[in-house]
Amino acid sequence: FRFAIQEINKDPQLLPNLTLGFQLYNSVTSGHFTLRSTLHWLTGNIHFIPNYTCQTQGKTVAIIAGTMSAFSAEIGTMLELYKTPQITYGPFDPMLSERDKFPSLYQMATSDSSLARGMLSLLLHFGWIWVVIFVSNDIKGEKFLWDIQTEMVKEGVCWANIIKLPDTKSRYEKTEMSFLARLRISSANVHILYGDVRSLYTMEFLSKYYLTLGKVWIMAAKWEIVVHETDHMLHSFHGGFSFSHHKEEIPGLNHFVKTVDPSHYPEDFFLSQLWLHAFHCLPPGSLCGTIGVCPPNASFEFFPGHIDMLTISDSSYFIYNAVYAVAHALHKMLSEQIEKGSPGDATQPRIFPWQLHPLLKKIQFTNSAGEDISFHETRHHMAHYDIHNIVNFPAGFRLLIKIGEFSSESAHDQAFKKTPQSLCGQRCGPGFRKMPQEGRALCCYICVICPERDISNHTDAEQCIPCADHEYPNMERNRCLPKLVTFLAFEDDLGTALASVALSFSVLTAAVLWVFVKHRDTPIVKANNRTLSYILLITLLLCFLCSLLFLGRPNTATCLLQQIAFGLVFTVAVSTVLAKTITVILAFKVTKPGRTIRRLLVSGASNFIIPICSLIQVALCVIWLGISPPFIELDAHSEPDHIILVCNKGSVTAFYCVLGYLGSLALASFTVAFLARNLPDTFNEAKFLTFSVLVFCSVWVTFLPVYHSTKGKVMVAVEIFSILASSAGLLGCIFLPKCYIILIKPDKNSLKALKNQRSSRGS
Repeated sequence: FRFAIQEINKDPQLLPNLTLGFQLYNSVTSGHFTLRSTLHWLTGNIHFIPNYTCQTQGKTVAIIAGTMSAFSAEIGTMLELYKTPQITYGPFDPMLSERDKFPSLYQMATSDSSLARGMLSLLLHFGWIWVVIFVSNDIKGEKFLWDIQTEMVKEGVCWANIIKLPDTKSRYEKTEMSFLARLRISSANVHILYGDVRSLYTMEFLSKYYLTLGKVWIMAAKWEIVVHETDHMLHSFHGGFSFSHHKEEIPGLNHFVKTVDPSHYPEDFFLSQLWLHAFHCLPPGSLCGTIGVCPPNASFEFFPGHIDMLTISDSSYFIYNAVYAVAHALHKMLSEQIEKGSPGDATQPRIFPWQLHPLLKKIQFTNSAGEDISFHETRHHMAHYDIHNIVNFPAGFRLLIKIGEFSSESAHDQAFKKTPQSLCGQRCGPGFRKMPQEGRALCCYICVICPERDISNHTDAEQCIPCADHEYPNMERNRCLPKLVTFLAFEDDLGTALASVALSFSVLTAAVLWVFVKHRDTPIVKANNRTLSYILLITLLLCFLCSLLFLGRPNTATCLLQQIAFGLVFTVAVSTVLAKTITVILAFKVTKPGRTIRRLLVSGASNFIIPICSLIQVALCVIWLGISPPFIELDAHSEPDHIILVCNKGSVTAFYCVLGYLGSLALASFTVAFLARNLPDTFNEAKFLTFSVLVFCSVWVTFLPVYHSTKGKVMVAVEIFSILASSAGLLGCIFLPKCYIILIKPDKNSLKALKNQRSSRGS
């Protein structure tokens, strides 16, 4: 205030040839003293006479006030009788902006309508979603509470408790004990304070034990109240944040504060009191000189108390602008009087308080800090706040350190090396999602891991995100990774094992075929139609080799050949077994020459079974290829981290028709072989045929459920294994006993041995 007055009186462009004077009155927070001080100022006498003034000169034309909104409202009613302008420097109060009640009152502070959004942006920046709200129990507090609750609901921030601070409170009430105890154990470590800090100040003793336990405060309270009236609890606000209206640095103010002392203003009682309180001494020339003289380096720059005198507060900045607003209004009014040639002494112009209203409403100027100042309503839509961090030093010195700004979309610098947490529960990290708990606040949730194919890549995700078909989640389920294309390759352990088995059985089948060809004239080979034995061995060799079509990278050709080759070669093999079984039956039914059965046996009618059965299977395969042939398919679901390249069978119906036809042939072969199993003959292979077909059917009956319960490469491996197992069953059950006799027991494989065996059987 003094600095602004001094600047104006030295400015030759503003109020030239006039000295701006002032009077100081103490605003005591009491309705009685407020009325008393106001009447004393209005009458200018100790004896209060309403509507009468004893002042003959130096009449005041405007009031600058604003310690509290209640004070401004109380004196505003009385000032309105005289139309005296009141410019308030306190926090904005919507009650004081009601023009019908206070038409002569002007607020330097702008509306706090965007403060809630600014505080919420700070909460979101640090991830604080669980807070306690303190608001004043008045219209202003209710308005702020409505604003911030609306913003919190939008952003998913919750309040653990809402405490309304009354204007006055009794100390040590039981309600305070329970209220502070709840705060102490609350998981909400962030407290938002909007209102009069003195309501907290009344909790002197209790606050030392409850309000100082690691809570972070976010406030818009006046800094002067914090530092002057809560010394006992100020350490509670350490590390907290204070929102204040944005203000630029006022040129020259720091130098003024560093150099000012009471000797420059001997008539100022308040300045002397402040100096005496701070330094316990006074400079030479102050008061009566009866108190100790201060050293020459005593300065507000090194104020020994708890206040940083060089940090400009909201109130100081608004006071500075308020003084200039009055000065510019006066300057404008005097300029208009001179232009109009109004009567009056130029050194003592006639000025009435009500004359300033039209000018104050339209006043607009730029202060020395470069900010545009006016009382126009549009300024309330401009939201610009400075964010300060409250820092307490061990020696008791306190500072406000600016750490950021808030406008419509401003970011904030982090003020903590280790950010405090204020949550109802644990944060859900990436890979987890939030699950609300029934009956509790929205912010009270549990964390559940994302499903197998889903991820969440940020903290506190509401829902997990599914990965694309060509991607899979990593172990932490916070990132999708590209799937590798794979197939049952020869290089795989399983592929190598199956290929080795297939080749081994192929070599073994070729060896058996060589043995049969070499001993083709022996009885055991000639029995039961050796041509059919050759056909069966060659077919089994192809069965083993066709399993190799299922290995390696699939392509269009292999996909077509896999199922067609499998169906045809196995049809030939099973129909050959059927033909051999029928040959055995025909041979034992021949009793007399010339019979029909003998002619069928001699003519080789059983050999026609193979082409007839095979042609039917060929027809089924042609229909399959014509309707829906097999094709290459990318299987992205069988394995979580791979895309499997497989052959889709196309028409599933056609596949099961081929498999069903093959099964019907096997069943017919088993039935015929079973009926002929007990026919007497030295080289009767009906028993071996029965057992071989039984093994074949068992393999493929087992194949169906196992095949449908597997996916991907395992499904392909199951089909290969079934091909190898059924082929090996036919080879082993039919031909290995004969090879044993041919190679190990050659004495039984001769006509002499055959005749001896028949003679012994006949006797």
